[in-house]
Amino acid sequence: QAQLVESGGGLVRAGDSLRLSCAMSGRTFNRYTMGWFRQAPGKDREFVSAIFRSTGNTYYADSVKGRFTISRDNAKNTLYLQMNSLTPEDTAVYYCAADSTIILGTIRLPSQYDYWGQGTQVTVSS
Repeated sequence: QAQLVESGGGLVRAGDSLRLSCAMSGRTFNRYTMGWFRQAPGKDREFVSAIFRSTGNTYYADSVKGRFTISRDNAKNTLYLQMNSLTPEDTAVYYCAADSTIILGTIRLPSQYDYWGQGTQVTVSS
């Protein structure tokens, strides 16, 4: 059973930056495709970014492309999301997710990930 713990959320102003972290334990981190999702009040959980396990290729939602950067440190079993130029529309609970068998075509679907963190709140004021 993999455990995922997010950290780094907080309250910031529009235009500020934050870096989220997600630490994995209980499994071999480099065998997992890792994703970031977010959920705003009253909305469905949506894909933000992912990094594929074998290639290290990265993928982004159009809404964050050019502002957010996903990365991983396999030696530290940790996933990161660097978020720049934040806007109030980025306000949400951010979750990291992991899966060892996900295929590229479904990388944006929350239902395809087996393991989830508890989430970290990001609030961006205008």
